[in-house]
Amino acid sequence: MQLCVKPFRLSLVFLILAVLPVAAAETEAMHYRRCLADANANPSLALNDADGWVKSGGGVPAEHCAALALVNLKRYAEAGSRLDKIASGREKLEVAFRVSLFDQAGNAWLLAGQADKAIASFTAALAVDPLDADLLADRARAHAFNKNWAKAESDLSAALMVSPDRADLYVLRGSARHGMGRKADARADFDRALKLQPNNADALVERGTARLEGGDVAGARADWQKAMTIAPGTAAAESARQHLEDSTPASH
Repeated sequence: MQLCVKPFRLSLVFLILAVLPVAAAETEAMHYRRCLADANANPSLALNDADGWVKSGGGVPAEHCAALALVNLKRYAEAGSRLDKIASGREKLEVAFRVSLFDQAGNAWLLAGQADKAIASFTAALAVDPLDADLLADRARAHAFNKNWAKAESDLSAALMVSPDRADLYVLRGSARHGMGRKADARADFDRALKLQPNNADALVERGTARLEGGDVAGARADWQKAMTIAPGTAAAESARQHLEDSTPASH
C-alpha cells in the first residue's frame, strides 16, 4: 500500500478564515495563500515566513502553513505533531477543515514511519466524519504499515460500503486479504477492480502476483507488462518491472 500526504485542497482555504477578525480577513487571506504557494515552491522560505507570522499573532493560518512547509522539507514527524496540535486545539474551525488537518497529520505520521500516531490522527478525523471512504482507506494504510491486515481489511470493507464502485479500494482490500492468506478473496478483489478499471496499473501488478502464486506465469507476466505499458514512470510500473525481472528464468 502506497503512502502519501494528500495535498491541501485550496477550496478549503477560506474555511480557516472563520477564525480571523473580519477586518483582517482579506489581508490575512492574501498572506495565507502566498505562504501556501511558497510551502510548495520554496518550503524553507515559507517556514521562515510562517514562524515569524506565528510570533506576530498569525494563529492557525500561520501554524498550518508552517506544518505544510515541514512536510515538503521531509520533516514529517514535526509536521504531524503541528497538524495534530492545530486540529485538536480550541480554535473555532470549520468541521471540514478540522477533518482535513487530522487527515494531513495522519499522512505525515505515515511518512515519518510512525503508524500508531497516524492511526490516532485518522481515528480522530473519523470521529468527526465516520463515513468518509478516503479516511477509512488512509487508516487502512496505517494498519497495513503495522501488518495488521485484519483491521486494514475491516476499514476497507467499510469504505466499500460507502463507495462500492471504487477500483482503488478493491486493490487495497485485495492486498490486505492477501496479507491475511485469503488468496481467493484477494484475487476476487483484484478482478473486481479491473472490471471497474481495466487499465488500473496497481490492480494489474497485484493480480500478476496472485497469478504467479497460482502457477500462471504467462498470465502474471502479461499483467505486469501491461502495467508497465499503461503507466510508465509510476511506482506501479517500477514494481511490475521488478516482478518481470524476478520471474525471468536465468540464462545459462
